[in-house]
Amino acid sequence: MQLNNIAEFFDLDLYPEIIENIDHDLCVKNSLLFTKIDDKIYTILTKEKLSDGFNMLSKLQVSFPMAFVDNDSYERLYHRFLEIKTDKELSGAINEESEVELLDEEISLTDFLKNSSDILTSEESAPIIKFVNSLFYQAVKKGASDIHIETHESRGVVRFRVDGVLVRHVDLDKNIISLVVSRIKVISNLDISEKRVPQDGRTQVKIAGKGLDIRVSVLPTYHGERVVMRILSESSDIPTLQMLGFSKSLTEDFEKLLEHSHGMILVTGPTGSGKSTTLHTFLQLVATPDKNIITIEDPVEYKAENINQIQVNAKTGLTFSAGLRSILRQDPDIVMVGEIRDKETAEIAIQAALTGHLMLSTLHTNNTAAAITRLVDMGVDDFLISSSLLGVLAQRLARKLCNSCKVRANVPQDIVVEYGVSEDAAVYEPRGCKECNFTGFSGRRAVGELLIMDDELKIMLKDKMTDFEIREAMRKKGMRLIRDQLLDLYIEGESSLEEIIRVGLKD
Repeated sequence: MQLNNIAEFFDLDLYPEIIENIDHDLCVKNSLLFTKIDDKIYTILTKEKLSDGFNMLSKLQVSFPMAFVDNDSYERLYHRFLEIKTDKELSGAINEESEVELLDEEISLTDFLKNSSDILTSEESAPIIKFVNSLFYQAVKKGASDIHIETHESRGVVRFRVDGVLVRHVDLDKNIISLVVSRIKVISNLDISEKRVPQDGRTQVKIAGKGLDIRVSVLPTYHGERVVMRILSESSDIPTLQMLGFSKSLTEDFEKLLEHSHGMILVTGPTGSGKSTTLHTFLQLVATPDKNIITIEDPVEYKAENINQIQVNAKTGLTFSAGLRSILRQDPDIVMVGEIRDKETAEIAIQAALTGHLMLSTLHTNNTAAAITRLVDMGVDDFLISSSLLGVLAQRLARKLCNSCKVRANVPQDIVVEYGVSEDAAVYEPRGCKECNFTGFSGRRAVGELLIMDDELKIMLKDKMTDFEIREAMRKKGMRLIRDQLLDLYIEGESSLEEIIRVGLKD
């Protein structure tokens, strides 16, 4: 057969095609795979093991067209066939084992992880152990912040949150998902027999010599339990102020605010907008040997060696407000409270800011001015806010387009009319390639608006102006809104229209 007659494809994200009456395990062993490309089934061969593939193909009664793909595309497809094979092995293991044997295996997995064995060098052979280990490894390799394990009616799915968006990792048999959940429960010191109530725990694993703390949340759903694991970072992962991606003028304003020895700085935004990362970046900027820095967080997301960190524990009564009271008796210079959730915490935080402490915290509001009115709604007096507050940063995280595969796009007419974007602007949209794991995006950039408390703002607060009026007045004075900066990212070709709308262009 002439090899030049075989089609070639490049840079594809391929999924296995299961053909009836074919032993796919034997095909995979002989480097012969099947997939769909443009809705057409192809027999995929690799040039490295061409003879094995042709020999296997000669024994099959199939007449699909043949194709070569690049090595990366072939490897992805090959590993997905292996996942199906592992799925079958795990199903067989579940059917063969008794409950007592399962418990014994769970204990061995507990010992395996408690002893901080490196999961890349482990020689454990049990399929379920390998699978759980590979979940942690793949999540770290792909830069995921969370691992989601979900149970549906007939199947289960594992997804990773990468750059703030969930990406499917693998589908598995429902029985396997339940066994994976049991494993995770054991290594997190949770009750494996309790499947009716939510449970929270923590565990530690070691990957390539690096220790990872993992926060585990188990929730019972209609079709079974689902697990979300948050991968907590270490101090070495905290970015510098410049690495956050804020504009140069904003970064300079942050540095000026952090020069104050007392007062309160608030960071606001929805969940997942990078507030905790920004606060820890601020802390690293001001952390010096002559300062006593204490934080109270829920959870402690970054393990920082040069600051004292407290974990909220509602079961023992260690709430934000109770912890903050105790912190103030520890002679701190700088205090960080993970979140101001109620009037009591807000009042203690403001009193601390007024009595010579630099106070950093977060609020769940969509913009800067809304943070001030939220404090007022909590019952904090206007004059206390204007006396203690230094500034409010509202921020978002926008995904950046992959430079390897982004493609030129046209500006929609409604965007031209509503936001004044030029029709000729060099804008782009995502495509997807192997460099970005076929998402079309690579990395994120922070955008934000900074409201600095000045005399004009204090007068507005005294006059009971609404957050909309405050924000408009500050905008006219020169404050750049989140919307303006998201538009800049779009016009400069750094992000797509769909992404900036998702992040908050129309908020």
